[in-house]
Amino acid sequence: MSITPITREVTVGDKTIKFQFNKFAKQANSVMVSCGDTQVLVCVVAAEDAKPDQDFFPLTVDYFERTYAAGRFPGGFVKRETRQSEHEVLTCRVIDRPLRPLFPEHFLTDVQITCTTVSYDPAHHPAPLALMGASVALMISNIPFDGPVAALRIGMKDGQYILDPKEGEGGDLDLNVAAKPGALLMVEAGANFLSEEQMLDAISHAQKLMEPIFAMQLSIQKEIGVPKRAVKAPNWDKDILAKVTAMAMPLVNKAFTIASKTERKQAISSITKDVLSAVNPTADSATSKMVKKMMEEVQYQSMRGSILETRKRVDGRGPADVRKITCETKVLKRPHGSALFTRGETQALATVTLGAADDEQRLDNLVTPNAFKSFMLHYNFPGYSVGECKPNRAPARREVGHGALAERALARVVPDKAQFGYTIRVVSEVLESNGSSSMASVCAGTMAMLQAGVPIKEPVAGIAMGLIKEGDKYAILSDILGDEDHLGDMDFKVCGGQNGITALQMDIKIGGLTRDILSQALTQALAGRRHILASMTTAINTPSEISEFAPRIFQVKIKSDRIRDLIGPGGKNIKKIVADTGVKIDVNDEGMVSIVAMDVVSAEAAKKMIRSMTSDPEIGAIYLGLVKKIMDFGAFVEIKPGTEGLCHISQLDNARVERTEDVCKEGDEMLVKVLEIDRQGKIKLSRKDALGKKPTA
Repeated sequence: MSITPITREVTVGDKTIKFQFNKFAKQANSVMVSCGDTQVLVCVVAAEDAKPDQDFFPLTVDYFERTYAAGRFPGGFVKRETRQSEHEVLTCRVIDRPLRPLFPEHFLTDVQITCTTVSYDPAHHPAPLALMGASVALMISNIPFDGPVAALRIGMKDGQYILDPKEGEGGDLDLNVAAKPGALLMVEAGANFLSEEQMLDAISHAQKLMEPIFAMQLSIQKEIGVPKRAVKAPNWDKDILAKVTAMAMPLVNKAFTIASKTERKQAISSITKDVLSAVNPTADSATSKMVKKMMEEVQYQSMRGSILETRKRVDGRGPADVRKITCETKVLKRPHGSALFTRGETQALATVTLGAADDEQRLDNLVTPNAFKSFMLHYNFPGYSVGECKPNRAPARREVGHGALAERALARVVPDKAQFGYTIRVVSEVLESNGSSSMASVCAGTMAMLQAGVPIKEPVAGIAMGLIKEGDKYAILSDILGDEDHLGDMDFKVCGGQNGITALQMDIKIGGLTRDILSQALTQALAGRRHILASMTTAINTPSEISEFAPRIFQVKIKSDRIRDLIGPGGKNIKKIVADTGVKIDVNDEGMVSIVAMDVVSAEAAKKMIRSMTSDPEIGAIYLGLVKKIMDFGAFVEIKPGTEGLCHISQLDNARVERTEDVCKEGDEMLVKVLEIDRQGKIKLSRKDALGKKPTA
């Protein structure tokens, strides 16, 4: 049976988004989503049934950028795409996070979402298209899904919103929002110290723009969608459930008053063993598995009920209380900067390494091809940080995502290259984790940069907020624990300074979030952030001296039209400076020259050579020039790369000179003084006036 292709178009602001169905990849639930010349193919498939004994939802989201989409070859030796880049991994997370909570709780069948950017137009970002494509593909499939979901990227410049700004053109805001009708699902943002109210308004603006996208998805679902699969809730034995609840609930309630994570975990484990022995004496495997799931439900009800009824949390804190904080700097000897930040049972050790321009990271993706990063933050989360034995592998998606969030929070306070010419690498080693380790990385990173001598614009801190919501009752929690994250409804991370937000990330595990709750969470986060900043700035609040082990970077500004004089033919001039002084030199297109040296003496020597090569000749200055050409009437002498003057035969010596060759020949070095520069730029030189003197330029 033939299937007729269907196309739907939606206008959002000044953008037209096109959705094509029944044309590509017809054995999957698929859609081609286009905006301008950017096209993303989204395919969704699911297994027929859940695997035997499956006890979790195996959702896989993959996002791929093909370089052919931009008419390019892959960079590097291998001329095909290999493993996913960090940019692709972060996009996978942006797609996954808002979709995951919209699948039914007991749906445990494998689902795979594959998004491939097959055509790329720099004016239209592919990530929101991929997320909307995934939503509509799920809507028309038989997979149970509580959509529709829309996604938009919003920038702000001079107080005006920009829909889907080009990379680097977002101004004061780079906001990714995903929502369903009437409820927020995911927020990810970098901001230039925007207020809480400005952030709320931007989110609300994005939600209003999404309404036509919701309508299109609901319409196409009615037209070509198929009936959804039935989802069966677990068939628990009611008598056993009653026994488990009656026996475990009071014990779990008591265990959840233990402040120590390790002791609490051991107490819960002991209670589970006792309950299993009591209600399943024959150790039947199916019954044991069912009882363990019941125990998880008991923990869920216990923790949430206690917070909603008593307003007391697992470790005895109130909803807005922050755990005890300790801050220390210069804890390591050789790194250029280091800091240890401890908040409760979460601890991050941050280090800073300062480097030269050639230490920058090259980016190679569709959005930022051949760009370079001079500030980077890497986040490591070893198993020992949570007391677990697990292999140490390359960073997983979680580590990449948390590092990117912390980097986004700190990037807004890193000084401009013209002010501080270093490449900066921050590494956060999570030594302990019981909630909010990425936010601890922001705090430790701020202190480590100050200790390394980085003149940041202002200190930045981060705090993770949680939510417990049952019906109309809810509690917003500051500085959440791991259990509150696992058993709660929201993980909302807010970073910023005293009066403004630099980064924000929100994940929701329930159907959505209202503006009122979000507003309260932001207000409470501001108070918590200021409390944390007070502790941090007591430990360090101004940049220290740069470490003796760090390279020194000195900067010289030259005219852009003299860059070629500095470099010289085949790099001859710049290579000579490096060979003579032992420094590293980098020059950008604006004429800013960065000199990387281990001591001041070599840097000053390099500066002098650079100025000599690139400054305009000065009347009265003495130069050590190079004789380029001998003439009967005198010698042409190069006093700077590409700059020559004439030393007339009468100016070669104090005594009369019969032949120019009697004093100099081509290739000789000769001291000369600039006598005159006429209107045409011709330079008159004198050797006799420079005799016995030293170069001044």
